[in-house]
Amino acid sequence: MMWVDVVSRVVHVGTAIALVGGSVFTLFVLLPAAKLLSPEAHETLASGIGARWKRFVHLGVLLFLASGFYNYFQAIPLHKGDGLYHALVGTKILLALFVFFVSAALVGRSAGLQAIRDQREKWLKILVLVAAIIVCISGFVKVRGTTSLDAAEVTVTEPEVAP
Repeated sequence: MMWVDVVSRVVHVGTAIALVGGSVFTLFVLLPAAKLLSPEAHETLASGIGARWKRFVHLGVLLFLASGFYNYFQAIPLHKGDGLYHALVGTKILLALFVFFVSAALVGRSAGLQAIRDQREKWLKILVLVAAIIVCISGFVKVRGTTSLDAAEVTVTEPEVAP
């Protein structure tokens, strides 16, 4: 089943690259350039991009959830009793749910979330910052490796003493 693990990891990282990269591009390149357009041209551009980007966001959230939970449940046995790992991954999951909400609000049509869309630049900055924090947590957790040992798995052998 190693191929499933590899595919899940590639899907998770690839989705992060696409969605976070798209958000960074939007914040630092597209929004500043779009301010140079006339209001009519700006609206046409925004609606055209929004319709396409919405599909990426919705599919990306689905892929993140599926691959993320698969990866987490595969890692649980390796981190038995590792409180720091579970605290960091729990924090990462909560932050990711926040990012999913903001992403969906930015591409959605709900009147109740119009205030978020009206302050698109502010919320994109928050989204990019939180995504960067998630990437930092993920990098640390991955590089840190496993630190917990199940006592039943540890075997201590006494050195043989010559008579």
